[in-house]
Amino acid sequence: MDLLGGTGGPVRIAGRGLEREALLGWAAAVAKEIAGADAVAVHATASLETAAAVVGGLLAGVPVVPLPPDSGSDERAHILGDSGAGLLLAARAEAPPSGPPLLPVDELPRDGSFSAPEPPADATALILYTSGTTGAPKGVLVARGAIAAGLDGLAEAWAWTPDDVLVHGLPLFHVHGLVLGLLGPLRVGSPLVHTGRPRPEAYAAAAREDGGSLFFGVPTVWSRTAGDPASAEALRGARLLVSGSAPLPVPVFERLAALTGHEPVERYGMTETLITISARAGGERRPGHVGTPLPGVETRLAAEDGGDVPHDGETPGELHVRGPLLFKGYLNRAEATAASFTADGWFRTGDIAAIGPDGWHRIVGRASTDLIKSGGYRIGAGEIENALLAHPGVREAAVVGTPHADLGEQVTAYVVADGVGERQLIDFVAARLSVHKRPRVVHLVGSLPRNAMGKVVKTRLGEP
Repeated sequence: MDLLGGTGGPVRIAGRGLEREALLGWAAAVAKEIAGADAVAVHATASLETAAAVVGGLLAGVPVVPLPPDSGSDERAHILGDSGAGLLLAARAEAPPSGPPLLPVDELPRDGSFSAPEPPADATALILYTSGTTGAPKGVLVARGAIAAGLDGLAEAWAWTPDDVLVHGLPLFHVHGLVLGLLGPLRVGSPLVHTGRPRPEAYAAAAREDGGSLFFGVPTVWSRTAGDPASAEALRGARLLVSGSAPLPVPVFERLAALTGHEPVERYGMTETLITISARAGGERRPGHVGTPLPGVETRLAAEDGGDVPHDGETPGELHVRGPLLFKGYLNRAEATAASFTADGWFRTGDIAAIGPDGWHRIVGRASTDLIKSGGYRIGAGEIENALLAHPGVREAAVVGTPHADLGEQVTAYVVADGVGERQLIDFVAARLSVHKRPRVVHLVGSLPRNAMGKVVKTRLGEP
């Protein structure tokens, strides 16, 4: 199936640009070299080499394994060994010191040609590795048809057309930056301006100089943009600001809307599901909510005993998803694949959500870290984090449940703040939410641990 569409605009990454046809010629040269391989790894820096390598894999019908460029030796060895990648694609000077044989992408011609039958829709396009928070990273098999369906659904939801200029600076080894941020504009036909890193001033420059109309960012990016009024002001001419990969704090949503004139569109997805839920370009945006399912996607909530959860906007349950965007399974892990689906075919996301009577979804958090069971109450960490972030002295906040002899778990907050103390913050939350939701302990810290996508790694909270 043709993932890349027809004609389209140029691609610029970290200041280097190519017209679409030149990129496809370079990718064709890659495809010629790797044709017939079982899988290839790509040292996925923010570069044109990464773009050519990934597109080359798609042309050749060879599964691509994006390798985070900052991965440590153990993580890299696990991904390469588990995936069975027989080649490593990278610029020669940037290649990691160990791994399979190197194909230096930067030394291949830019005017190659390659012809092969179009792979079927169920062929694996990407093997994306999870973050490994519950063990060694697992390889997620993503089919070509799932990518096409997901991108077409988002193009409809966001009114994304070739007339847009997409701007972002996200890593090219995750769904957000790679599938949405690179394959998306290639399929839709819109130009891409990748800023190298997602800095507010770089987004502002792309808005002024490149006519950026569609901007992708994670909450950290938008928080920093909201803290830089001059850069935020430059985005007033944009058409759409999209936030994903983690919940956008309500205070950031509100400040960004005030400074840019745009209420951001939020959406929800996972490596295993791609993007399944989103607000719409032409519709309402609700702070703290991620919208409604994309066409063809179904969702439901399940209680801990497997029973149904009412769609009342308040009662939380585990979010289950099914539809054409789901992954094929975990590589070499049949038991893990089977365990991730219900008997009637729904994927268990592991995320806790609430769904309103009108179908709008609110993500409470991960079942493992964001649902706190305290004194008989089920408390969502995100609601408390938003309450803390509403305090003018608070810059960052993360909330988890920690063991408590009487309550089972207590609400514990880690906060980056200026000029405010623990008791003040506890009272601040208690005055805004139910008293049982107040933090019983607040740790004032200098920073929160985050991964490459800007998500707080809650399992590392409390580390020295």
